[in-house]
Amino acid sequence: MEVKETEIVEKATEFENRRHVYKSTNEKIVASREVKSLILNLNEIYKETKDPEIMEMMKRLTLIKRKVEKRLKGRPGA
Repeated sequence: MEVKETEIVEKATEFENRRHVYKSTNEKIVASREVKSLILNLNEIYKETKDPEIMEMMKRLTLIKRKVEKRLKGRPGA
């Protein structure tokens, strides 16, 4: 179980440090799904460990997710 947890944390860190420039709608959708999956997996780990670092990581990823989804929706009236 520990191996899977560290793998998820590594993936989340890698996603967080990645450049977030998405040209196409498809790239935004893929990024949104990926970050959502990471957040849910981190949440499962957090439920067991109650590690504050995991919570902080989830908060940062949630901000990224919101930005991506905001870009997906576009501007109203545009």
